[in-house]
Amino acid sequence: MIFKQLQTELNQRAAQGLMRSRRTLTAPQSSHIVVDGKPYLAFCSNDYLGLANHPQLIAALRQGAQQWGVGAGAAHLVSGHFEPHHLLEQRLAAFVGKPAALLFSTGYMANLGVVQALAGKSDTVFADKLNHASLNDAMLLSRAEVKRYRHGDMAQLARLFEQTKSGRKLVITDAVFSMDGDIALLRDMLALCEQYDAWLYVDDAHGFGVLGEQGRGSLSHFGIPSERIIYMATLGKAAGVSGAFVAAEQVVIDTLVNHANSYVYTTATPPALSSALLQSLQLIEQADNLRSRLHGLAARLRSGLADLPWSLMPSETAIQPLLIGDNQRALELSAALRERGIWVAAIRPPTVPQGMARLRITLSAAHTEADVDRLIGALHELAH
Repeated sequence: MIFKQLQTELNQRAAQGLMRSRRTLTAPQSSHIVVDGKPYLAFCSNDYLGLANHPQLIAALRQGAQQWGVGAGAAHLVSGHFEPHHLLEQRLAAFVGKPAALLFSTGYMANLGVVQALAGKSDTVFADKLNHASLNDAMLLSRAEVKRYRHGDMAQLARLFEQTKSGRKLVITDAVFSMDGDIALLRDMLALCEQYDAWLYVDDAHGFGVLGEQGRGSLSHFGIPSERIIYMATLGKAAGVSGAFVAAEQVVIDTLVNHANSYVYTTATPPALSSALLQSLQLIEQADNLRSRLHGLAARLRSGLADLPWSLMPSETAIQPLLIGDNQRALELSAALRERGIWVAAIRPPTVPQGMARLRITLSAAHTEADVDRLIGALHELAH
């Protein structure tokens, strides 16, 4: 009976155009991938700088595995904290201009750990309504009071602050919103946090490596160093490897080491990954040409798709969502592109609001102008 109920629920999702499934890549991550044995031009990876299959990272990972082995074997606080972990944390903190940093296995685990460690029953978390699912889960896990504000609405956030009279206050936000591609108003948010004595927790998963001087991220992009900002970035997107880190004042990092359950109670990542990430950080610092290329490809795409019946959402980043609206139509367009050898993901509720289904086009510095022109041509063909 219970399995029948599960199948009924899955059938309902399928009828609504919301069913999810996996495809298997049979070649390395790249702008050109092989899925189930068939080649595609791909516009759906977060490998923004094209580093996921970079030969220098492969060599660093190989050398790291030879020196440090394959697994960490224990949590960081037991016997799983290796020298490459320590060196990487120091380098990451310096890179983003913070006193200290802490590695996590994933961005999802970082968000769960930080929010749960810093906010509790007597505190308040303020959250943008379009925040990533990991931030939403984190605020619920914290058991703090949750106050959500309309996307980017600083006036509403200010009113929510005025209504909050006690306890710690923590604002949590994406820096670059993963499904819309727009950038949070971090300077305005910081001003409110200073006015109302709140922390600002910034999830820069899609800005690190891409935005700011030498790819130092969204805080560098806005030029807003502040002790009250707690910064998180993932290392499996522009950095091309895996994991995440949180950078903040030393007292915050010490608090996380003692109270962030997703750090304390999990096995450390393989130290060889940190060896690869140390090399990745050097490449990111030197990648101004790749970031410039990425910006140029985004401009080329926006110009080429300006007269379609579907509109690109406002975005200055590598994430360029083409708003379709209807779930089924978005799926049909994604499938029609695949028939033409182009892979673009259709994003539907609950990942995005109802009526806001889209093709999430993501660009990489590994793409060529010809790749972008091919996508532009295919979408015009499908439109007409």
